[in-house]
Amino acid sequence: MLVKGDSLRETDARFGSDNTIPWQQATDREGTPMSAPGENLKINGSRLWDSLMEMAKIGPGVAGGNNRQTLTDDDATGRALFQKWCEDAGMTMGVDQIGNMFAYREGTDPEALPVYAGSHLDTQPTGGKYDGVLGVLGALEAVRTMNDLGIRTKHPIVVVNWTNEEGTRFAPAMLASGVFAGKHTLDWANDRVDAEGKRFGDELERIGWKGDEEVGARKMHALFELHIEQGPILEAEGKDIGVVTHGQGLRWIECTVTGKESHTGSTPMPMRLNAGRGLALVTELVHEIAMKHQPNSVGAIGHIDVYPNSRNIIPGKVVFTVDFRSHLQEVIDAMLEEFYARAPSLCAEIGVQFESQIVGSFDPPAFNEECVQAVRSAAERLGYSHMNIVSGAGHDACWINDVAPTAMIMCPCVDGLSHNEAEEISPEWAAAGADVLLHAVLETAEIVE
Repeated sequence: MLVKGDSLRETDARFGSDNTIPWQQATDREGTPMSAPGENLKINGSRLWDSLMEMAKIGPGVAGGNNRQTLTDDDATGRALFQKWCEDAGMTMGVDQIGNMFAYREGTDPEALPVYAGSHLDTQPTGGKYDGVLGVLGALEAVRTMNDLGIRTKHPIVVVNWTNEEGTRFAPAMLASGVFAGKHTLDWANDRVDAEGKRFGDELERIGWKGDEEVGARKMHALFELHIEQGPILEAEGKDIGVVTHGQGLRWIECTVTGKESHTGSTPMPMRLNAGRGLALVTELVHEIAMKHQPNSVGAIGHIDVYPNSRNIIPGKVVFTVDFRSHLQEVIDAMLEEFYARAPSLCAEIGVQFESQIVGSFDPPAFNEECVQAVRSAAERLGYSHMNIVSGAGHDACWINDVAPTAMIMCPCVDGLSHNEAEEISPEWAAAGADVLLHAVLETAEIVE
């Protein structure tokens, strides 16, 4: 049987030599025979790539990437296209009260909990075409492939688009999955405001994507999230697939260094109370602490506001955010302990004051071992090179891991570049990641022959 749009070569690659669907026999933990996808079962890579490029037309950036920030008109347009594609694939769409989208494909057992797969469609203001989007459209492509081949599963399958993963317009990041997992209340999330003072809840209603479902009421058998690595490790190691074993926990510490504004030309050097110098000392401290806790621990200062930010005035106040991350809780605790012990004294030595508060926090997740093994087995079955990896960024899967068995799949990105319009992956990397996602989902959802 030829699937519309496929060449004979494409069809042969996805079917067995006798034109039957390529299953292989496996057993569950009790040794009961079950079907697992065979090594020739793959997604339609060109169709996936076409979908990525079509979505990228919505909210184009100024330098080849995307600006499709959450709850904007472009976000609404992208959501509508995603819904159309899902309905064309025979799925039904559900939307909860915070705008999370759930495209449902029926399973053969009405009592079985669904297997979820997906990520997010919103982007940074100067974001790339693949961060998050690959995970959503890769999951959609997995369902399209199941439809092409007539594959049925015991468990239903749901493709999910989480609202406001990026957290650029409305902080914090991973907002809607955080509400789903019980980390935030819905009222608190709805009251978040953007730089123009617009409320999250009002903007969600304005673009027409506030649903009726109770947030978090859905139950999951498992969740898989495909994502670009957003780092350079996989490309540097020449690996096709990252098997994500842990996510990094993080602490965001908002710091305020207060000195005294004065003229840069007329204030003698020994008499200056330079808040900018305090920032410099703390910046070096953060780097030193992170380097003590290698590998896989990081620290940096990103957001910085300098007051009054004038060329000829010594800064009287600097407000900045320290970002510490590790996949080990004890390492995060150790980094924080040293930071709190040393930062105030470094500032006191030069006559400026130091204050701080935690403004962002989540503990490092260890992903579900069985789901992780499903990802690893899929990569091995398909013949893709792979390695264990720790996610250096936060993802919706990190929150969902607290309420359901979860795992992540990563593919390389060029030079590790992300959150940048120059973000790039290859069609082959995208297809390999989606192939592994397809196999992990099918193994977990249990193929029905």
